[in-house]
Formats: sequence, C-alpha cells, structure tokens
Amino acid sequence: MRQAQHAERVPERLSGAARCRLMIASVAGQAFLPLRVMTYNVHACKGRDGVISPRRIARVIASAAPDVVALQELDVGRARSGKLDQAELIAQELGMRFHFAPAMRVLEEAYGDAILSALPMRLVKAGALPAIRFPVRLEPRGALWTEIRLEQTHLQMMVTHLGLVRRERRLQADALCGAEWLTHPDCGNPAILAGDFNFLSRSRAYARIASRLQDAQRLVSRQPHDATFPARYPRFRIDYVFVSHGIQVDRVETVRTPETQIASDHLPLVADLRIPVRQQAEHNAPAKHVQALDHV
Repeated sequence: MRQAQHAERVPERLSGAARCRLMIASVAGQAFLPLRVMTYNVHACKGRDGVISPRRIARVIASAAPDVVALQELDVGRARSGKLDQAELIAQELGMRFHFAPAMRVLEEAYGDAILSALPMRLVKAGALPAIRFPVRLEPRGALWTEIRLEQTHLQMMVTHLGLVRRERRLQADALCGAEWLTHPDCGNPAILAGDFNFLSRSRAYARIASRLQDAQRLVSRQPHDATFPARYPRFRIDYVFVSHGIQVDRVETVRTPETQIASDHLPLVADLRIPVRQQAEHNAPAKHVQALDHV
C-alpha cells in the first residue's frame, strides 16, 4: 500500500474572520460552531487564459475566507505544471495546514485532492475508489479523510472527485457510503463530504450519497440553482457539500467573480454551516481513542 503524501503548515494564529466565526452559538440548548467550507476543482491551477497560477487560486480562496477547503485536481511535481507542489504552495499562501492524497501517481508526478484548514487537523485515511475499464482504464479516482478539531468536537471531513462514467460513479458512491468510509465506526457525526462528483441531482449516484448524508444546498433551497460548471457560463451543478444530520446550513452559494470565471473551469462553492458541539458533560467524560487507518 502506498503512503499518502501529506504535510502541515501551522499558522501562528487563525485569521480574524476565522476567529469571529469560531465563536460558540446556542440554539434551543444545543451549542454550535459556525464553519465556512469551500469545495473547489482547481483544474491543476490552469485558468481559462492558459496561465498556471497556484497563487491566483489561493487569492480566490482567500477572498471567501473559508475555514476548511476541499480541493480537487491538484498537480504535485508534474512536468506539465512546472513540477510545482500546488497543494503546498496554496497552503503556504493561505497560512493553512494541508493534507494531499494522490489519486494518480507516475514516478515522481502526482495528481489528486487535498484538504486545507487553519484548524488542528490529522490525516485519517487516503485511498482509491473503484474503477472500471471502459474499454480502457479510466483516470483513477480517490478520496481523502481528515479529522478536524473544533473546540471539544471532532469533525470528520472528506473530499473526493468521482469519475466521468455513470456506472463507475455508482460504484464509487457505493464505496464512499460503505464500511471503509462513511459507515466506518470512526466516522461518526458530525461529518462532511465535499468535492466534484460529476453527477446531477437526479442521478442514482447522487441518490446513494444522499441516502447517507444531506445535500447542504437542498437544506436551504428546495430547488438549488447554483451551477458550478463550466466557470464562464455555469449550467451544471456537479460540485457539492454533503453534511451529516445535525449540521445546520445557513447559506450555500458559488463564488462568481471575474477572477473565478478565469482561474479554473469550475466555480468554487461555499457553504456556511453550524456544527453541533458536545455539551459540557460530554466534554468532561473520558475521550474515545480514535486510531488512524492505514494510509494508501
């Protein structure tokens, strides 16, 4: 099994926006922590203008001031993008920790997904998702699972990028909902799954994920309309944030500006959430030890 590439950059302190949002609010006796999550397919940081710029992607992310960022289609050490470590460069620009998981590796070149945050975070698992031959081998797909500490609560945060073929996406959705990921004993609530799913909300793969988690956009609008692809004239909603029961959703929207319409072929999607936190009595109880799974 292959070791996941990961690293952390620890900022001296959270940004002002993050500190303000991480104040505890209480609703009907339940305490919540506001959390802003972004998912963004960055297209190897290559914009519609042909320019490869991790710094521009970092600028787009910073403009929305998210607490947690799920990125897809990052290049690490690839000749086509100047052998840059895009995950590390973006994290450095933002002053965030990060974990990167390659969905594909050829010699020293890697391509995959990452989770970034200024909050304390540890890697739980990185692994491949099912693939089919159609009739030749398709681009490998994977998922990445981290655990983020929010005060006394541990948030299970996952990112993925599903395939382009319908049957493959169904297999991948089944795997994500299975015992290795969302139904693993260590993946309790609260949990978030975000990424580029390459499906529409009427698909079977969507229904499979929605049987386990809630579509954040549907919790604030019965008829979501914030398309994310293609960036210039978005028509399709294929990027999602799915949340476990108990997480409250205040707002979900795309970040649509002149810069985001050029920086990648997808628009970033931002969700303002409220994460339920443990009550004081639970906080004082002995903590359950959670072991990290094998990295892939």
